Amino acid sequence: MSTTTISEATTTYNSGSHPWVKFIARLLMVSTFPLIWLGGLVTTYDAGMAVPDWPGTYGYNLFAYPWQAWLYGPFDLFVEHGHRLLASFVGLVAICFLVATYRTGERPIIRNLAWMCLVTVIFQGVLGGARVLMDARLVAMIHGCLGPAFFALCMVTVVHCSGIKGRSEVGGWSRWFVRFAVATTIVAYLQLTIGAQLRHILPWASPKFFLMMVHLHLTFAGLVLVSALTVAAFGLREPNRYLRHPAVMLVGLVAVQILLGFGTWIANYALPWSDLSPELSAYIISAKGYWESMIVTAHQATGSLIIAVSILIATRGWLLSGK
Repeated sequence: MSTTTISEATTTYNSGSHPWVKFIARLLMVSTFPLIWLGGLVTTYDAGMAVPDWPGTYGYNLFAYPWQAWLYGPFDLFVEHGHRLLASFVGLVAICFLVATYRTGERPIIRNLAWMCLVTVIFQGVLGGARVLMDARLVAMIHGCLGPAFFALCMVTVVHCSGIKGRSEVGGWSRWFVRFAVATTIVAYLQLTIGAQLRHILPWASPKFFLMMVHLHLTFAGLVLVSALTVAAFGLREPNRYLRHPAVMLVGLVAVQILLGFGTWIANYALPWSDLSPELSAYIISAKGYWESMIVTAHQATGSLIIAVSILIATRGWLLSGK
């Protein structure tokens, strides 16, 4: 283990981008999270085929579809068409971001990240269209898993554009701090993909396969918790608030996610209420009910936040270490 002292290890990273580039990068990231939430509602309400054509909407140009029919039509149409409109906005922001990086003479890494964001969002849009045209649950599953990966990419881009400064111990245990942040990102993403198997259960899946996915999902949830607690333990020793604060936030998000996971199970499958409490025995699951849908969707969206915060910590730690 390195014996580097704090004075030797102290470093500063403050290479921020042009203000407009920063703004557009943050807008791209901020607008992606509600897109993930809305995509989750599409799955929750089985609204993926509410609009059977693509790239248009019932023969209309996407942006020319009558707003009255969208706002006052069936809820599944409202969710699906809204998801498409917001996705188009995110794609437009990604184009603006790429143009801005060239107009302001940004560093090569920022331009490369801008290209990655644009290519990813285009591919995600194509997957969304293929899901409709093919009416394929497998494509829907891949589409749902790529969204959080794109959100994480946006987070990495924002960190590189923003610039952070301060001091951090980069020797010894701090290297493990970054490694555990990376590990948390990977484990959280794997857990999300397993959850996608449960959300988009395929026709050929047997009850035994479903049960195996449930056990794997719970196992990886435990791994995420342990990894997040380790990151927080390291983060509390960090003098730099850019690392300390998100490390603590990560544990809070994982705790919320565990509660939402429990709520999701209750919303979908209930519990033997009569054995637990006579007062709760009257509870009836309402298929696609408001609170049931919000809890399930929040569970899916919070998983994306955990991945994003983990990669935020890893990226900041890597930059502060002077790598």
